[in-house]
Amino acid sequence: MADPTAAPQIPVSWPSNDSLTRAWIADLTAAFEWASRNLQPSEIPSVLPFPVLHRLVLAASNVLHKEPNCVRIQPDEDETQSVVVVGDVHGQLHDVIFLLEDTGFPSESRFFVFNGDYVDRGAWGLETFLLLLAWKVFLPHRVFLLRGNHESKYCTSVYGFEKEVMVKYGDQGPQVYRKCLRCFEGLPLASIIAGSVYTAHGGLFRSITTPPSKRSKSKRGRKAVTTAVDTSVLKLGSLEELSKARRTVLDPPWEGFNLIPGDVLWSDPSSNQGLSPNNERGIGLLWGPDCSEDFLKNNGFKLIIRSHEGPDARDKRHDLAGMENGYTIDHQVESGKLITLFSAPDYPQFQATDGRYNNRGAYIVLHCPDFATPEFHSFEAIKPRPKVNPYYDFEEVIDSDEELDLRSMDNGSSLEVISSVTTE
Repeated sequence: MADPTAAPQIPVSWPSNDSLTRAWIADLTAAFEWASRNLQPSEIPSVLPFPVLHRLVLAASNVLHKEPNCVRIQPDEDETQSVVVVGDVHGQLHDVIFLLEDTGFPSESRFFVFNGDYVDRGAWGLETFLLLLAWKVFLPHRVFLLRGNHESKYCTSVYGFEKEVMVKYGDQGPQVYRKCLRCFEGLPLASIIAGSVYTAHGGLFRSITTPPSKRSKSKRGRKAVTTAVDTSVLKLGSLEELSKARRTVLDPPWEGFNLIPGDVLWSDPSSNQGLSPNNERGIGLLWGPDCSEDFLKNNGFKLIIRSHEGPDARDKRHDLAGMENGYTIDHQVESGKLITLFSAPDYPQFQATDGRYNNRGAYIVLHCPDFATPEFHSFEAIKPRPKVNPYYDFEEVIDSDEELDLRSMDNGSSLEVISSVTTE
């Protein structure tokens, strides 16, 4: 961990040759760590000026938007190669810094896959996201950032990230927020590691069934083909369908062919067999051990690693194991395992000490030769955390975001934001 008492070189400046280095990322990390303990949140522009933030987010967006929905990660088959998988981190900057140091930083021989939920709930969502974007820009083929359900306009407007950005960047806050939303749109949905491990934030997804096309006459008398999507039949989707889904949508509910991204980000496993709507959340699916077996077998996988459920969510789900150690094995079937991974220890940050879960966070390391035997690493939270006010009223919002309030969502405003961010 960087020395919290030593003032770093600030403000951070953009490299003159436009190329990030390990030293630059180390300086950025030290600056964020020091600022979190010594400055007010509104003083962060004195550490990372807006023009530098803009260059970083733009560089990352250019990389992310070129990646497919499902990124394929193929390490070399030698003993030096490993892949680290990380779950929800929710703006807990100091724990993320520790995790990176504990695992060993990204390198040519050490890949990282982050399963989403970088922002909201914690006090340093912006710094956490920017730090991970810096690693992505520096090592684009070794660091992979997947999207979580909190990387959306809806969740960030409810669970603190939007307000955090406005407090930290003031008059420039709206621009920073729009740039982050634009970046969220580009985050891939899933990864496949060494052809044998599937990772995604929520998990599995449905097939989109299309009945035969119907021909009808347009106003000009020409025959038009209309294709409807049948959402009444639930069956597992294919990787091909996942690859064709449109992920550049800021908010659920997705409809038609865009139900797949909603499923990938919001779905949960169940101890019950079969595939069913996730009525508790109001979006996504519940899938049973038989579905995990089918998905693993059909695709030749051995592991599914997903995140999305912390100790608060599992506290209400007595059919599945708790999250005290940062991970659970939810399904163990003939073809492999389904694992839930959560990397935010002592969660949630702003709850009173006696109201937090005192849980450990965890990350997984996958090693050569098959990268399908998980090595679990649990870790405690970094304490003491710097004192800072929350950016959302955690006592008034829905108890854990695991229930989506669709009625509060304004699709018109979402479309307006999409229009504005895509032009920048």
